[in-house]
Amino acid sequence: MPFRYSTFGERFTRPSGAFELMDDLARAMSGHSSLLMLGGGNPGRIPEMQRLFRERLKAIAADSAQFDRMLANYAHPAGEFAFRASLAKLLRNEYGWPLGPENIALTAGSQAAFFMLFNLFAGDGPDQRRRRILLPVTPEYVGYANVTLGEDLLTARRPAITRLEDDFYKYGLDFENLGIDEGIAAVCVSRPTNPTGNVLTDAEMLRLEGACREANIPLIVDNAYGAPFPNIVYTDATPRWNAGTIFCLSLSKLGLPGVRTGIVVADEPIVQALANMTAVLNLAVGSVGPVIVQPLIDSGEILELSRTTIRPFYEAKAMRAAALLRRELKGLPFAIHKPEGAFFLWLWLEGLPKGSAALYRRLKQAGVAVLPGDHFFAGLAERWSHSRECLRLSYARDDEVIEGGIRLLAREVRAVYSGR
Repeated sequence: MPFRYSTFGERFTRPSGAFELMDDLARAMSGHSSLLMLGGGNPGRIPEMQRLFRERLKAIAADSAQFDRMLANYAHPAGEFAFRASLAKLLRNEYGWPLGPENIALTAGSQAAFFMLFNLFAGDGPDQRRRRILLPVTPEYVGYANVTLGEDLLTARRPAITRLEDDFYKYGLDFENLGIDEGIAAVCVSRPTNPTGNVLTDAEMLRLEGACREANIPLIVDNAYGAPFPNIVYTDATPRWNAGTIFCLSLSKLGLPGVRTGIVVADEPIVQALANMTAVLNLAVGSVGPVIVQPLIDSGEILELSRTTIRPFYEAKAMRAAALLRRELKGLPFAIHKPEGAFFLWLWLEGLPKGSAALYRRLKQAGVAVLPGDHFFAGLAERWSHSRECLRLSYARDDEVIEGGIRLLAREVRAVYSGR
């Protein structure tokens, strides 16, 4: 029999872009779907990294102390202490950031981190003022859209668009229309950006930091694909952290999405707040990821692997996929966001008949899964035709999947434009 849900229940059980993404992905990865999967966010299978993780698991299984630390003991609510201390040391040595383990909290994946951070700042405050999270450059990560406890707690700004050569373009931060006022609780950007592969420049980040400092609000930087690891960045981009910045990392894009380990680098009061929240929600976070990865942090090997193994793997795939997409779509009104990082191509189909949601359904019937762009414009108040003309394509899968998927996509896109 149907039961009546609370407002919370109604909000968090309705369809979402995040569920659509993960449902398609899980079916494809489990072998229960024949779809050519260009829509998910699963990292690629990098042979060198897989060998390394297998070796680590063998070593852990042979060492009772490590095995117990990984599986038999609760960690601190802020996460496994030895790992946090090692990571603080690496960030001090690499960037000169004045950090200790008290500046680092682990979470049950990055999605959990953003659920806690967004709701820590946004919503109705003790002063009865309602404040929101600002996404200063949209499109942005689909997972931000539904994590707030209240409705309409995200607000977003259109980007500046610069046309480039060879069918590429780039989004930029439109500072003239940034609009940080007393109704903004925090600003959040991903760098590199999921879905577009955009990397805000160092100059843009400096200006954004200054605007947040002036407004006395935190700047949340989602660095899941960035440096120091996994360093899937194909352009110059200096990681930055200082008082007032909340810098988020992940172990997923190293090739460990199943361990669900998010990392938050922040001022000590923020870390303590996250630990308090984790104690209520989870008691503790898992230690599987930290125990597997810590020796790579201690030795610094994680930096070398990111530079020489992970980044080149994805960069080569990005160039091949972009070249194939340009060739297959030649003659159509399209543009590709310049791939500067992460592992997605963001395709803009100008004047797309019926929009990207309809094209997503058509492509799925044809045998290829992508993500429609509609899901990535959360918080944008005004209607914008561009938001219904874009698709996100992953190039992390095997080359034959990418090639077959892009050819199928191009065939269907040509049919849509021709009215077939």
